Amino acid sequence: MSLDTETIGEDVALLEGMRTARAIRRFKSDPVPPELIRKVAEAGTFAPSGGNRQPWVFVAVTDAGRRREIAAYYKKAFDAYIEPARKAAADPGFPSSRRKAMEGAIHLAENLADVPVHFFVAGWTRRGQEQPQSIFPAVQNILLACRAVGLGSCLTTLHRAFGKEIDELLGLDENQLSYALLPIGWPRGAYTKPLRRSVDECLFFDRYRRP
Repeated sequence: MSLDTETIGEDVALLEGMRTARAIRRFKSDPVPPELIRKVAEAGTFAPSGGNRQPWVFVAVTDAGRRREIAAYYKKAFDAYIEPARKAAADPGFPSSRRKAMEGAIHLAENLADVPVHFFVAGWTRRGQEQPQSIFPAVQNILLACRAVGLGSCLTTLHRAFGKEIDELLGLDENQLSYALLPIGWPRGAYTKPLRRSVDECLFFDRYRRP
């Protein structure tokens, strides 16, 4: 696949990208060029952070063996997490939108090892305290950059159930934590706007009004 990584994604309108950057959990197995991973990571570095400390560290795992190890930890955490939803889904009245989302999550957990890039967003602790407020703006920038260049991704933190083991695998020390895992690859299917309730249902001026 030949790509002009210098210009790809540069003409995607920001608000349109936001409206269509839905969670992608089904991927093709085609590799992602390192230059493109660098580009979306660079977008993350333009996120705001308190005091401009820029505490982020990005680890893009492409090695197949390491991806299998990560996927095994993830699957174990996911199976425990999803069990209540599986039981609830046995009810015929279970909402179809939730069922579809659950099926996507199950597909990702069962096929994570095949996703070409496991992109971890990690950050330094400060005074022994976690600093997620300085990390998740970078996560959102990366997700939007993936949308702009045609890659798919989604945000998950389930790997934190085995955070110590995975962070050691990534080479992070005890003062660094991988807050987010972003599976990245070429999406199966097209980008579409996700179902959302109207902003008029959740926007209030001056004071919240209860329904």
